[in-house]
Amino acid sequence: MSMKIKLNKFTKKNREKNAEMRAETISDKSKFAIVESYKAARTNIMFSLSADDKKLFAVTSYSKGEGKSTVSANLAISFSKMEKRVLLVDADLRRPNIHNIFKLENNAGLSNIIGKMGDFDEVVHRDVLPNLDILPSGTIPPNPSELLCSARFIDFVNRVNEEYDYVIFDTPPVGVVADALLLKDLVAGFVIVLRERNTTHGDIQNLLESARLADCKLLGFVKVGCDTGKKRGRRYYYYQYY
Repeated sequence: MSMKIKLNKFTKKNREKNAEMRAETISDKSKFAIVESYKAARTNIMFSLSADDKKLFAVTSYSKGEGKSTVSANLAISFSKMEKRVLLVDADLRRPNIHNIFKLENNAGLSNIIGKMGDFDEVVHRDVLPNLDILPSGTIPPNPSELLCSARFIDFVNRVNEEYDYVIFDTPPVGVVADALLLKDLVAGFVIVLRERNTTHGDIQNLLESARLADCKLLGFVKVGCDTGKKRGRRYYYYQYY
């Protein structure tokens, strides 16, 4: 399965800075091939989740700027179009981006809930799109790893697992910090985002080794930023499931 999302050409210097915001979220105006490709991705993930009682999964990458937040956002939209209740959580408490993609306020969110400075019902953004709620990261804390290991976070995960049909966590890159792997016992598995000409074979090997040592389940890989070779100067998003 593959999908391609047409992107403007951009310089190597600005690629990491702009990668997350370069692709728009899918909508009724999106090209048919793009929407169908995300449906294919959704179906593959659903099959992977079918063997697990949990309907929660995390999206991560090896390095920053590989497009994980864009993929998280579009997967969340795709799942919500099945008329299922979906929650997208920005669990990247260091470099959050989900609020930028959906143009939401990020004055309070996940970190405030875990830090006992806010209540879920007060900070969650309800029905950002039909059937899709979004919880931004909130105030950037000095101790993200400790918060994600806390009993308060576990209580939060248990609550949203009961309230929603699917919960998607956008998490920090594994090659930068270990925060994402802290969710391994709370989610059904991880979807890994790889970027063409950015993620190296060494990065993939290191990621797989980290997942093996942490005993994490990988649901599949999303490969983005591929060059079709058909049109010079054109870059695309592709979806591939392994």
